[in-house]
Amino acid sequence: MTDATTKTATLYRMVLPDHTCPFGVRAKQMLEHAGYTVDDQILRTREETDAFEQKHDVKTTPQVFIDGERIGGSDAVEHYLAEHAA
Repeated sequence: MTDATTKTATLYRMVLPDHTCPFGVRAKQMLEHAGYTVDDQILRTREETDAFEQKHDVKTTPQVFIDGERIGGSDAVEHYLAEHAA
């Protein structure tokens, strides 16, 4: 569990040589704006992305985890931040 002064999130997002997922960029910006330190985990190939999605039983990236709990993609992060605003 994080204390009140240190908010961290782990973000898994796709950044391929020919494509950077705009939803991953958006999720990172929202988290940073909300004061989170972001552990930015880049999925650099389609194979890494597919393996991540299979491991976590999700269909899309980005995926954000806060305090070990999967929050979801950028829309879910937006809702989470609105509900947990200090």
